[in-house]
Amino acid sequence: MKTHYSYIVLGCGGIGSAALYWLAKRAGQEVMGIEQFPLFHHNGGSQDYSRIIRLAYHQEKYARLTPYTYKAWDAIAQESGISPVIRTGGVQIVFKDSPHSSILDDYAKAMDRAAIPYDRLDGDELRSRFPQFQPQEEVIALYQADTGIVDPSRGNAIHVSLARGYGATVVDDCPVISLLPDPEGGGVMIKTDRGSFTADQLIVTAGAWSNELLASVGIALPLSVTQEQVKYYATPHLSEFTIGQFPIFQWKDEYSIYGFPIYGEVATKAAIDASGHEVTARTRTFEADPARERQLDNFLSANIPNFVGPTRYTKTCLYTLPPDRDFILDRLPQHPNIILAIGAGHAYKFASLLGQILSELAIDGQTSHDLTPFQVTRPALTEPDFVPAFRI
Repeated sequence: MKTHYSYIVLGCGGIGSAALYWLAKRAGQEVMGIEQFPLFHHNGGSQDYSRIIRLAYHQEKYARLTPYTYKAWDAIAQESGISPVIRTGGVQIVFKDSPHSSILDDYAKAMDRAAIPYDRLDGDELRSRFPQFQPQEEVIALYQADTGIVDPSRGNAIHVSLARGYGATVVDDCPVISLLPDPEGGGVMIKTDRGSFTADQLIVTAGAWSNELLASVGIALPLSVTQEQVKYYATPHLSEFTIGQFPIFQWKDEYSIYGFPIYGEVATKAAIDASGHEVTARTRTFEADPARERQLDNFLSANIPNFVGPTRYTKTCLYTLPPDRDFILDRLPQHPNIILAIGAGHAYKFASLLGQILSELAIDGQTSHDLTPFQVTRPALTEPDFVPAFRI
């Protein structure tokens, strides 16, 4: 095996596998991916069958990126013959009298500026279009037809397989011990359980393990790692919740509760966004939180009663959250040969696009996308008094 590569990616989950593919498409055998666990493991945040992909965002910095996410996923679908994206349509819902109801106006304004079409629905129109929704209070909603599911089990495997086809080396079950400047080549040295490798450019896409890796080069970012969970329900009302009959939903209240039609399992799936307790990558467990399960059960039973049923299973994953819950996509000023990507618990929909952007930063030194909001030098990451806000 070679020990020097032009580009090495640390962490081959959602964003990392995408970076591996987009790099290998241009640089072939000069690309290496290193993964500390077996490929496609369930220890991080890029796992399971389904993530939401959508054009609807309440902040313009994301809304203007969303059309490009579909183009990036379409590119790998055309090349592989396998599509990880399934369109289902999607609704953003709020209780009309909720203090959080104004967020729908933020979604509408951001989509208007990005020329993204959508429908406004009152409660009667929502129930008429999707009678599965039976809210206990009056609601308002936005419907966007291109919302859907992007499948991490497919997406990650497609990215890795295509990268290998272009000549990339992928090594899994290979924990990294430390990073340090390459004393000879001016790049970065990566010490692993299988020996040392050097790279001209290193891309770190290690999620909850990012600070652990960066500590060896003197970097500590204010990242919170939380243990999140999703729950699958074996609803007896199957025909009401198939794709084509039921959309993705995001219900914006004190917490954001989101859910999926039946896909991957013969069960519906739902979760409470960013509601988990803080952990580390080493202290997390795979055990469900009964209090959050009850909260989710009660909300769904009250508002989408046929969605629920016997528990199929509960699954946990990790979010890695900057204080403002925005992405990090930037070179480290102290180590310009290292590019860092943090997905902030809402990046899988963007994964292939982010991989493309990271490849452009590594190879070209620039990208056409505006990454100013995602710089590592922004106030949320540099001001010690910044108040965390994880709701999106």
